[in-house]
Amino acid sequence: MKITVVGSMSTDFVVTTNIKPDQGETVFGEKFATAFGGKGANQAVAASRLGVEVAMVGAVGSDDFGTAILNNLVENGVDVSCVERVTHAESGSAHIVLYDHDNSIIVIPAANNEVKPSNIEKFASQLLNSDLVILQNEIPQATNEAIIDFCWEHSIKTLLNPAPARPLAKDYLEKITYLTPNEHESAIIFPDQSRSQVLAKYPNKLVITLGAMGAIYHDGKKEEIVPAFEVQPVDTTGAGDTFNAAMATALLYGLKMSEALRFANLAAAISVQGFGAQGGMPTLEKMKEQPQYEKTWHFK
Repeated sequence: MKITVVGSMSTDFVVTTNIKPDQGETVFGEKFATAFGGKGANQAVAASRLGVEVAMVGAVGSDDFGTAILNNLVENGVDVSCVERVTHAESGSAHIVLYDHDNSIIVIPAANNEVKPSNIEKFASQLLNSDLVILQNEIPQATNEAIIDFCWEHSIKTLLNPAPARPLAKDYLEKITYLTPNEHESAIIFPDQSRSQVLAKYPNKLVITLGAMGAIYHDGKKEEIVPAFEVQPVDTTGAGDTFNAAMATALLYGLKMSEALRFANLAAAISVQGFGAQGGMPTLEKMKEQPQYEKTWHFK
């Protein structure tokens, strides 16, 4: 099974605080750390740890952060031969505040914005060699649209995780294979439509994640909520990325949607018990050690 992730790579600068500052206020924090992130890189690492062959497509700067980002991907088994080093932009970064078991994030795309539609010819062969292509919204919209068009024309499955949220044209909704917004993102993509309306309109395509409640989709006959596993989170950063990678992996292995979402929920539950976007992402071996792991899930 081969997944190509086209998306963002960055360094996360993480502050932990017991007091969230108001506008103009200075407070003392508890801890500071750096970690590897970017939704694209996170999803690539998560899928690789689950045993899939993964390639990353994107751009980093020629700075030390870019070198470290690439080294980390390689150490996690991700092919980086289609990642471009650019000299006119720094590597992307995310600035994360952890407060009360949740996070708020400011993303600076930088080199991630240099993944242009005109670049597709450079990695077209990689897309053509993929069973599934994963996209997010931390690279330019025009690039995502060009890749969706390319994959549609060549019958390559696509999963779009539309985060951060932005509108999506109906033509592209029809062309993608899977769409995985959270409730806030879904409301932006489908304004003035109820959750039930849009789920029924896109059965087995649209999966709306519900945070601690799990995920919901329509199987063609009825809505089904696949509940999350109850855990005490340490850091929720990267949980959604783990969910998307695990869902993609499970679907490629032939699990039906409800089972794929249960697998993804378990992976996400494990991930929030570690620090940093990638720190808690489980391997397939770690998944199999969990009492909630289903023996009917057929993985290598």
